[in-house]
Amino acid sequence: MQSPSIPKADWLAYGIFGTVLFLVLKLHLLPALLSGLLVYALVMLLVPVLRVPSLGRDGTRLLAVALIAATTIGIVTGAGFGIVAFVRTGSEGLPKLAHSMAAIIEGSRDQLPSWALAYLPTDAEELRLFTVEWLRTHADRFGVAGAGLGRAIAHIITGMVAGALIALETAVPKEAPGALSVSLRARARRLGLAFRNVVFAQVWISAFNTLLTAIYLAVALPALGVNLPFTKTLIAVTFLAGLMPILGNLVSNTVIFVVSLSQSLGLAVASLAYLVVIHKLEYFLNARIIGGHIRAKAWELLIAMIIMEAAFGIGGLVAAPIFYAYVKDELRALRLV
Repeated sequence: MQSPSIPKADWLAYGIFGTVLFLVLKLHLLPALLSGLLVYALVMLLVPVLRVPSLGRDGTRLLAVALIAATTIGIVTGAGFGIVAFVRTGSEGLPKLAHSMAAIIEGSRDQLPSWALAYLPTDAEELRLFTVEWLRTHADRFGVAGAGLGRAIAHIITGMVAGALIALETAVPKEAPGALSVSLRARARRLGLAFRNVVFAQVWISAFNTLLTAIYLAVALPALGVNLPFTKTLIAVTFLAGLMPILGNLVSNTVIFVVSLSQSLGLAVASLAYLVVIHKLEYFLNARIIGGHIRAKAWELLIAMIIMEAAFGIGGLVAAPIFYAYVKDELRALRLV
């Protein structure tokens, strides 16, 4: 098969777009990019649903899209602050959960087999020191302390506003752009489509996983006379961690397993077995939903996530499924894969 002929404008657009994506990761601007893509995707999803295209005049249409964009930003911002407040404060917040997990591990050492003890800290103090040191080492990547937190919030808000402005720009037809502009817009549309395919699909998969986990934690166990602590937080952690393909399950499973140890080793094993079963069902959904959209196997995403994490840290891990879906879509459009 003869290789496709690629116009010079496309080559230049590939170079510019690839450089931009690299700088987004290198300069820790991923929150801005993801928040902008989220707002843009939600606005473009809501516009047809609310029948805004049926409005005739450009001014009326622009006003309608602006209202949708402003409402979307408000809802996303409120939801974000609500999630942060829930997981960081209160009697079932993440700090309390982490402290409780340390105590559970310390008190459950006699229940665990000897091979498992080699992978656990000797006591709560060792776990605390390890956690503090790890967070200190990776603080720049999370941007969770001091000025870093304010900078991350500013990036997220700026990204959401930029996503809304781009959605507004698409609401009114413009004059015919040049070849480079057309090519850059095509790259941006593909990235937006990759984001929508991966993230929206992963939200549904995580919601399904969270529903089954909630039935187990909040319905089945209490019916059997077992009431795990931090049930609400465990459900929230399951959903939030589930937004990360593949690796998110490991995080939520580990947390639930450790908390289940507070009751007995048998319950911890039963919890892990249940979670493994529902994650098997999730793999079928993953293959059908995400794999169906981007035509990627789980092992492909896993390799991409490992490589991106090694190169760019946590940001690369988060961006890997989206960037991989985008690159594969570009290669498919060139008939190279």
